[in-house]
Amino acid sequence: MADIKIIYEDGEALVIDKPSGVSVDRPRKGGICLEDHLERLKLGFQRPPVAVHRLDTDTSGCLLLARNPKALARFNKAFEDRLVGKTYLAVLAGHPPGESGTIELALSKISSAEKGWRMIPAKKGKAAVSHWELVQELGPHSLIRFRPETGRTHQLRVHALAGLGAPLLGDPVYGAGHAPGAKRTMLHAESLTVTRPGKPAIEARAALPADFLALGAKDG
Repeated sequence: MADIKIIYEDGEALVIDKPSGVSVDRPRKGGICLEDHLERLKLGFQRPPVAVHRLDTDTSGCLLLARNPKALARFNKAFEDRLVGKTYLAVLAGHPPGESGTIELALSKISSAEKGWRMIPAKKGKAAVSHWELVQELGPHSLIRFRPETGRTHQLRVHALAGLGAPLLGDPVYGAGHAPGAKRTMLHAESLTVTRPGKPAIEARAALPADFLALGAKDG
């Protein structure tokens, strides 16, 4: 089992660079998950850290862990109060309509026996807002930076398809699935900032993973 890289640490928090393929929660069908690493992430503390938020199994990058119950409660409130800043890098299977913009598409969950569940744009759904900018063209694809204001399930994946006109490369639900150079949905949680009253903000950045670099994406 590979070690997980720690990119921020203090008495309240850890931010790890979650590898793609590691689920935050234990999958029903079994497999590697964050729980398998928590004992080693105690780092001398009595309690194992607890994930404050979720990333899809395919998604790599910044994941915040709380090191005690009081910190967990404070971080949960920071997410509720929108005091958490996040950026994501994504490879779009196409080119966006411009160089930057904001996508405001409310989302709702649907389910069918054939396709299972998924999120769709719906006027009566939950509000979802994503800011985006074109970072780099990668031949037939594009490197996009997203700054989500909200944290809805699959928000960036649906906003890419419905708002930018193309799915994320490798997305098996909203796109064509595996593609050359993409063995997963190409989404990476690039940075995380958490404002804390009376304390310095938590600031962390996860370097681009190898599969992004292999497509020609440039880090930094």
